[in-house]
Amino acid sequence: MNASTQAPPKENHLSFWTKLVYGTGDWSGSSYGTLRQIFYAIFLTDVVGLEPRLASVAALLGIIWDAVNDPLVGMLTDRVRTRWGRRRPFLLIFAIPFGLSFMLLWWAPPWHSQIALAVTVSLAFMLSDTFETLCGVPFSALLPELTPDYDERTTLTSYRIFFNLLASLVTAVAAPMIVDAALNAGLTQQQGYLLVAGLFAGSAAIPYLLIFAVVRERYVGKEQPQDPTPLRETVRTAWSNIPFRFATAIYMLNWITFDLVALVLPFYLLYWIARGNLLFSVTLLGISLPLESAVFAILLITAVIALPFWLWLSHRLGKHTAYIIGMIFWAGVQLGIFSVRPGQITLVLWMSFLAGLSVSAAHVLPDAIFPDVIEWDELRTGRRQEGIYYGVKNFVRKLTGALAIFIALQVLGWFGYQTPPKSATTFMQSPVTLTAIRVLIGPCGAVLLFSAVLAAWFYPLTREKHGRIRRLLAKRRERQQEAISD
Repeated sequence: MNASTQAPPKENHLSFWTKLVYGTGDWSGSSYGTLRQIFYAIFLTDVVGLEPRLASVAALLGIIWDAVNDPLVGMLTDRVRTRWGRRRPFLLIFAIPFGLSFMLLWWAPPWHSQIALAVTVSLAFMLSDTFETLCGVPFSALLPELTPDYDERTTLTSYRIFFNLLASLVTAVAAPMIVDAALNAGLTQQQGYLLVAGLFAGSAAIPYLLIFAVVRERYVGKEQPQDPTPLRETVRTAWSNIPFRFATAIYMLNWITFDLVALVLPFYLLYWIARGNLLFSVTLLGISLPLESAVFAILLITAVIALPFWLWLSHRLGKHTAYIIGMIFWAGVQLGIFSVRPGQITLVLWMSFLAGLSVSAAHVLPDAIFPDVIEWDELRTGRRQEGIYYGVKNFVRKLTGALAIFIALQVLGWFGYQTPPKSATTFMQSPVTLTAIRVLIGPCGAVLLFSAVLAAWFYPLTREKHGRIRRLLAKRRERQQEAISD
């Protein structure tokens, strides 16, 4: 039987319910992340009233705290020992605070000073991010502990990404609709955004609590006692892991592309495609939707439907080969988006469909690639350090979001972006600003994707190499057990 079609050994096989419940954890992170990726920049400029370049600095300051808290939380989860495991207690303790802090990001302070607004936004960003880290890092670090099998990890990741894309779909489509409904009901944009945040914050805590109750860590009671390792030495060890470097480069380039495209897309649709009509809507399957909702609905529904195809292709060709195919296709779509003219709604919707095919690969495959670097590290060091690796991974994920916000808002600020008046229903940006928006979403996105393809081309861990690493680890554990028995 071909290695790519062999079923995982029974002891490595996870039940449907374990996969399903674990996968729901991505609903929490994705609903939080999607709102921030797509709507936070335009919220800061058009609702909070921050000048774009100052707004970008306020968001970037939060990433400085990220540089500290992600590796620290990862290292902490590696060292914790409880009867519930190393990761799950964090989900129980911090799930509800995470949900509550969700709303803080979407409060527009009543200050008139730009500096006071920027400071408040930075502090809210940092507090919310801290609680997200305390849940997100241990949740992610559970994945390599649930199964060591190369293909079973891809399958488990596909469950996660299903909920990730489902949350992205619901959030991206529902948020503009809720804000529009609030405006029609006589509420303000600020109240509309707070309503959105409250609804999704309430649903964000539940999956983490379910995971604590249902999922069990594979190595509870079996891991070898480990002496605490200084953070600097741990980070140095992680950096010396060559597959980790490539996996991190793939992950960073992949997500900064997605974050940049998602963030600029509302500006692109509103000011370029809809010609500045703030109330522009389209009819999709007989339903009138804001243009943003229609585009994200097509893109993300397509991404969900395409998941089984990328799972199949990765089993046939390997994860990094399937990823290369998907990203080359997506780069071509982004270049095509640059050529779309104002008012070409049908073409925009078709481009959303094509982009959705590759967005599916961009969601599932980097996350499926990443867990394999853990066994490489264990073979070299004799330690299982999922926490520190997933702390770095979580940091990289949020770094891409902060960089996307910083780059996009800096560019918009330098190229003359103007905040529309509160009562305006139509507002046009200058031709220079519109060109900057189109370049950000088109050629810039394509360049980043081709860079990710290059990193994936040189990624060293194939299915066969990962299988050899697992066999060597199994022999080592057998020798350790024999030594203990003697």
